[in-house]
Amino acid sequence: MNRKPELIVMLTHDDYTVDNARTVFESCKDTGALYWGAKEKNLTHLELMNLFACMKENGKKTVLEAVTYNEATGLDAAKLAVKCGCDMLMGTVFGDSISSFCQDHGLKYMPFVGQLRGRPSIMEGTVDEIVDEARSNIEKGAFGVDLLGYRFVGNSQKLNRRVVEAVDAPVCIAGSVDSYERLDEILELNPWAFTIGSAFFENRFGLEFPEQIENVLSYINGSGTSR
Repeated sequence: MNRKPELIVMLTHDDYTVDNARTVFESCKDTGALYWGAKEKNLTHLELMNLFACMKENGKKTVLEAVTYNEATGLDAAKLAVKCGCDMLMGTVFGDSISSFCQDHGLKYMPFVGQLRGRPSIMEGTVDEIVDEARSNIEKGAFGVDLLGYRFVGNSQKLNRRVVEAVDAPVCIAGSVDSYERLDEILELNPWAFTIGSAFFENRFGLEFPEQIENVLSYINGSGTSR
């Protein structure tokens, strides 16, 4: 398979959108990253709308990821994503009303799986339970799965592999992809996508934000080996 995993650049740190998200984006808009995202918390709705509008004006695919753990707040997040003109809603726990709303408004929906708590999120549950939930969500109409594999309290590598292999739909491994070793694991698994947010703000892949994005893209596209 020639396709490489997509990098989704999240303008977030510790699961909150950073205050200067638009400034950071504008400094990186000419990098090769196509997918860009933010969380539902920290910026005002108007600030989020302006941020996503700027991304769209620069030809980017846009993602709102919502750290919400009930159907009502998940539906609010879906409405916000539509208001912001996003291409995709990631996060939330799966809800029929959320899924129906996303389908009605042309919004691709990739809900969380597993038992979730906290912010930044922690995921619990058994591997079999999470795989079954992922399959069920797809059957109910979800576009794909938002998998917090590296936030799992169990064996992350086993979980990531099982879900990617078992789910016949896009899987995004989100959260705590913060080293070249984990990029190697991503390359081996070859999910549809992965996110990096906090690690960029912590300079895990270089000194400057645009440089880090290009470093990760070059590494993924070159099928790199751990540094």
